[in-house]
Amino acid sequence: MDSKEAKLINFLKKKNGLASYADIMEAGFSKVILKNSLTSKRVHKVDRSLYRLAEGDSLSNPDLVATSMRVPHGVVCLISALSFHSATDEIPRYVDIAIPRGSHANKIQYPPVKYYRFNMKTWEAGIEEHKIDDCKVKVYNLAKTVADCFKFRNKVGVNVAQEALKIAVNEKKIKPKTIMEYAKICRVDRIMRPTIEAIL
Repeated sequence: MDSKEAKLINFLKKKNGLASYADIMEAGFSKVILKNSLTSKRVHKVDRSLYRLAEGDSLSNPDLVATSMRVPHGVVCLISALSFHSATDEIPRYVDIAIPRGSHANKIQYPPVKYYRFNMKTWEAGIEEHKIDDCKVKVYNLAKTVADCFKFRNKVGVNVAQEALKIAVNEKKIKPKTIMEYAKICRVDRIMRPTIEAIL
């Protein structure tokens, strides 16, 4: 391994093993160095414009980080957001991402992503920004996520939505009033009210 490739490897290590093509170029590495690292199999291309160290990475949540790098305007939602907030036993099969209606959805091979198009008012409500392994990741807060799950109950399952609501109120101590504010934005307040009343 030559010194230039070694520098690229160190750069990727500082990025917790994952970096975009733009990041690599901005750091001053040439296409030749990147190509040599791919040929030597010290670096793998995991998707268009996304590279990671072959020796594995130290990311705590590589799927969310990789998706946020590829879809900067996307917000982690539904099952993926419930999982992030530890409010479900469901294991996400995809990274669920909300994007504004009418915006472009990047095709992603890694990790598997499922897009949901929200109108602007619904998309903007309840966004939190979390720093995961030096990467900014947008995730809906738990109250908004619960309301979204009721809105998409036919896709995530009514039982999953109801269980998430119970966990949010009983374990995470989210105020029902806060959840209902998001339920109104998502237009599911009438559907959610009986479940909230049953919990209380």
